[in-house]
Amino acid sequence: MANPFRKIRIFTSETQQELKKSVWPTREELRDSTIVVFIATALLGAYVALADFSIYNWVQLLTNWVAR
Repeated sequence: MANPFRKIRIFTSETQQELKKSVWPTREELRDSTIVVFIATALLGAYVALADFSIYNWVQLLTNWVAR
């Protein structure tokens, strides 16, 4: 039977090796990326709100038109 702890040890060893290769962003890069995410979120939220408002009004218009 294979030793399950050996696989865990190999996994943690490989994970540590890969993390040593990683490069963390500088403070400026992190700030710039955060600003981009906030702007993208605001634009997407505005688009969804506008689409929702438009669809709601179209449904209301068609419902009132059919109900007459």
